[in-house]
Amino acid sequence: MNNVVTARFIECHDYLKSTNVIKSSRQFAISIGYQPQSLNNILKGKRDVPLEVLRKAIEEFSLNPEYIFLGTGDMIASCPDNVPVVVTDQNNEERIVYVPIAAQAGYGHNLTEQTFFQELPTFSLPDYKYQQGTHRCFDVAGDSMEPTLFAGDKVICSFIQPLDWTHAIKDHFVYVIVTKGDVLVKRVVNKLRENQCLELFSDNNYYDPYIIEGGDILELWYVTTKISPFMPSPSHVRNALHEEINILKGDLGKQSGLIQNLNNTIEILIKQNRTR
Repeated sequence: MNNVVTARFIECHDYLKSTNVIKSSRQFAISIGYQPQSLNNILKGKRDVPLEVLRKAIEEFSLNPEYIFLGTGDMIASCPDNVPVVVTDQNNEERIVYVPIAAQAGYGHNLTEQTFFQELPTFSLPDYKYQQGTHRCFDVAGDSMEPTLFAGDKVICSFIQPLDWTHAIKDHFVYVIVTKGDVLVKRVVNKLRENQCLELFSDNNYYDPYIIEGGDILELWYVTTKISPFMPSPSHVRNALHEEINILKGDLGKQSGLIQNLNNTIEILIKQNRTR
């Protein structure tokens, strides 16, 4: 191998693996539409990287072209405007920011305002997974995600870097999608790579799916945990439901009797008119 561009390409590949952006070289090859065996030959120095492979890798993983071709700048193209504001405690440990319904209306307009986030409630959780990365907690509003999520539930989410959206968003999982005007909790089908958009689904079949353009998305959060208010025991809920059904049956029975009486009266009147 005598191509310095190939050497930098391999460095970028190794960096993506070390930071867990990709799990394996095979995944990397498939993501850019390249044969894993051919990629393996490049990584072993048996051949130079084709320009088309470079182009796809730059597009898919936001590799920095200046670094690959000139050796200047960072390996990954910077995206400073999409780093979420974090709140830390006195030990410089990151806290989970809780965004209640009342704060969600202004959330998309205050993504870079430190004071906005410092005024919101924060908390921490002992699980190890919450000690890594940035997390948010959002209130759930409305009934569009029933029966999975109900109004009043809270979802805890992990931040997804914009550079990872095309390959990290998993189809049919639940995400919080932030735009300028909305904080949406939806199930997602990822169409960013081919159509530069996401298709959003509600679990409540009353609501139709719809498309949101990738350029309208400000933040994406992967829902990992839900917190629900305590509910009565299933037996109590079942008993209450049976009682309501019995009342409904009684009401329907009374209405059926009234309808039958009305039909009988109509038949008598018809017979009387015929005998005249």
